[in-house]
Amino acid sequence: MQVPLSNPDITNLERRYVQSVLETPHLSLGPVLPKFESSFAQYLGTRHAIAVNSGTSGLHLAVKALDIREDDVVVTTPFSFVASANCILFERAKPLFVDIDSITYNIDCNKMEKAIDQFDNKKGVIKAVLPVHVFGRPCDMEKIMKIARKHNLHVIEDACEAIGAEYLEKKVGTFGDIGVFAFYPNKQMTTGEGGMIVTNNEKIASLCKSLRNQGRAESGEWLLHERLGYNYRLSEINCALGLAQLERIEELITKRAEIAELYNTKLQDLDEIRIATAVKGIEKISWFVYVVQLSNTYSREDRDVILSGLRKAGIGCNNYFSPIHLQPFYQQMFGFKEGDFPVTEHVAARTIALPFYNNLKEEQIKFVTETLKKLL
Repeated sequence: MQVPLSNPDITNLERRYVQSVLETPHLSLGPVLPKFESSFAQYLGTRHAIAVNSGTSGLHLAVKALDIREDDVVVTTPFSFVASANCILFERAKPLFVDIDSITYNIDCNKMEKAIDQFDNKKGVIKAVLPVHVFGRPCDMEKIMKIARKHNLHVIEDACEAIGAEYLEKKVGTFGDIGVFAFYPNKQMTTGEGGMIVTNNEKIASLCKSLRNQGRAESGEWLLHERLGYNYRLSEINCALGLAQLERIEELITKRAEIAELYNTKLQDLDEIRIATAVKGIEKISWFVYVVQLSNTYSREDRDVILSGLRKAGIGCNNYFSPIHLQPFYQQMFGFKEGDFPVTEHVAARTIALPFYNNLKEEQIKFVTETLKKLL
């Protein structure tokens, strides 16, 4: 049996919406773009939504829109997809990494406040915090916002893995100055490639719209450029796909929650692994991937043997994530080394992402879990 790691959920609704765009002369900057943005803002409950061609582009524009510059500092997590830190480097600013909580895998708020309090101002000025809602599990936004307000810092929420997730019944991505979402094919909803910036700030929204479109003026005059910008536009085809997926968003999120619950049921009695569970009344997880963590009796080498065994059985799997601070070019730029963020490194050495997508069948889950048990 072959079970891929991920697989997008595309129906005739998506095909029909995309086909309708192909029957028009508008393949970019047409009427579907603002419709998608408006629908997304309404879903999140924000004033503005700005579509871009990737979550990475959205994070970059968020950093730029908040005027974070060379030698400024942004507090963030080393346990994430590398884009959440790269977006800081794009503007020649510096990441101030803070280790994670061992249960949630999100940035440890107590360690974050301590790192800010103890930061040497001779090394730069801390301008913002960039929490990541890892795997669709909400960060403790109440504490993060309290710390940010105390130190007069901007907040950029990386919600690229967390559309539909909630903290205290409020959707993530809507707490800070800016939230960013991503729609890669393995996400809860997809536009193929694409992302979305959300904000309640008119100035930020206007600036992001200009920056994504070569710095063009709000007037829309094609060859009038007010500032240095980028081609971060999202095509009408992508927007049409996203609009259809957004109409199905509750269905998509519910399907993933049901798949996660099936996994939980089949794996809950295994002492060798730990599975994620939300704190009732506080968190609502929007499942991006299904990641288990091996117990402390297993090493990184043991984990890699298990990954190899799963792949040989035809099961898609991966380690999520490799620590950002140990990526070769981060080590070269900043001198990071093993041991700098021990919780991140401990977790990263023992994680296994199992096949996870909306239409995963129960017999496939049974095959995956039984194979995992044998390998353990």
